Amino acid sequence: MLHDALAPALPPGWPYARRPILASLGCREDQVLPGLGGGWRICTPGGEVPEGEAAPLGGAFGRGGILRVGGTVLRPYRRGGFLRVLNERTYRSSLRFAAEHAIHRTLWEAGFPTVEPLGYAWRPQGWGVEGVFLTRLAEGEPWPRHWELSGRVLPQLDQAIEALCTWGLWAPDLNATNVLLPPGDGILLMDWDRAHFSPGTDLRPRYAARLARSLRKLGAPPEAFSPPAPAATGPTRS
Repeated sequence: MLHDALAPALPPGWPYARRPILASLGCREDQVLPGLGGGWRICTPGGEVPEGEAAPLGGAFGRGGILRVGGTVLRPYRRGGFLRVLNERTYRSSLRFAAEHAIHRTLWEAGFPTVEPLGYAWRPQGWGVEGVFLTRLAEGEPWPRHWELSGRVLPQLDQAIEALCTWGLWAPDLNATNVLLPPGDGILLMDWDRAHFSPGTDLRPRYAARLARSLRKLGAPPEAFSPPAPAATGPTRS
């Protein structure tokens, strides 16, 4: 399968417990996605199409248009930057969507802290296609809405990024808004668009620069940039 071919073997000391293998995708033509109309080719386990009323996903960051349909999240692909003005949502082919699902599925099955991928959908748009990525709804709040929790977020985020670096996976959209804080403890990392394996590359400086740029853009407080210094352990004075 595509996701097997993309991924090198898990590195020694991988810190997460593997999950069961997900079901293979099945594709169905000319389907209706709630809130997004018809004409979609949807690729999900068994070709299952989400049913119910679509509503905006409250609290989500990003370029807008993210929907919740029951327990499913629909994230339309949207371009950023200046290119968005010229071409907001048309892509050459559906390969980009399939590649994101392959990487995301590989991460999920490896036990990495992320949301469960459900598949993707696409339909003709202009000279190309437009796409939607589907994931299982995970309750939680984006990190930028809770900077006060940075003390517990940063060690877990550091561990997750170190695991990605050791495995050789570069994710260019790994920024603060894609760190989800579930109720209780833990973190979930989201959005694996354009992620790819790059074995033998030192990815740590790239991840550090990407995250720092995101934090500066969001106006994060100092405590979000680095974990607190450890307490002094030297001898005490009597």
